[in-house]
Amino acid sequence: MEEQPPATTGPAADARGLDPRAELSEFLRTRRARLKPEDVGLPDFGRHRRVPGLRREELAQLAGVSVAYYTRLEQGNGRNVSAEVLDAIARALRLSDAEHAHLTHLAKPKRHKKKPAARTEQVRPVLRQLLDSFEGVPAYISGRRSDILAWNGMAAAVFGDWSELPVAERNWARLVFLRPEYRELFVEWDQKASDMVAFLRMDAGCHPDDPRLSALVGELSVKSEEFRRLWAIHDVKEKSYGVKRLRHPLVGELTLNFESFRLTDGTEQTLITYHPEPCSPSAEALRLLASWGADATKAGTNASA
Repeated sequence: MEEQPPATTGPAADARGLDPRAELSEFLRTRRARLKPEDVGLPDFGRHRRVPGLRREELAQLAGVSVAYYTRLEQGNGRNVSAEVLDAIARALRLSDAEHAHLTHLAKPKRHKKKPAARTEQVRPVLRQLLDSFEGVPAYISGRRSDILAWNGMAAAVFGDWSELPVAERNWARLVFLRPEYRELFVEWDQKASDMVAFLRMDAGCHPDDPRLSALVGELSVKSEEFRRLWAIHDVKEKSYGVKRLRHPLVGELTLNFESFRLTDGTEQTLITYHPEPCSPSAEALRLLASWGADATKAGTNASA
């Protein structure tokens, strides 16, 4: 008998917390739903399908496991699953490296020692000195849950003076989904929003018992329809590199290359830098922003007003 289509995950479920079994179940269902038989070399006889994508029995066949075994896994029971089986399922589902890692985190979560919850993560002083040494290069350090922990003057000139925000508001997910000025700042805001949710999903797979992350997801689910929609897709992504187009209120459009460097000191912090192509209009615009410093965004906003 063919399974029924999965119910859509509602925002209230996310607001209550992050249940690893439910997360595993929904992740596998959404990955299976995006594949069609022809995508994986299976015949499609044109019969009416009551669920999107592959059926469980088709996925089990591709992975070389029994339907009953795969069904138990998709129902959230991954306690005894082996790494070899997870690898086979990842190949069958055509998972990316980030998705494969996320699947492993959900199926075989690591036990974290209970620690007193710190108010904020700490950035080593030498890293703050490093940020300040990046002359003309916007750079900042982000931590768990997309928190913005430290930044240099050029980052403040480009993205706004985060020192004026309460510590709890220095968070990329909050900025992107709850502050209109950041919707204006990112030319491809839809892509930025999608990436932001995918980063949070990755974090949630590693730390499903993080109460501050659960609270953040719950708040954003209540306050942002776009966040609810993207969270239900279950996409995951690692921070990497690329090109970002910004619409700065003082100097106009900027095209900047960004790079992400994961720190290896066990803090799970990431250094992100932005730089323009040499001798480009964006390079000249950054020089102008450097002369304004942290007041650049405010000056541009006031001039527009």
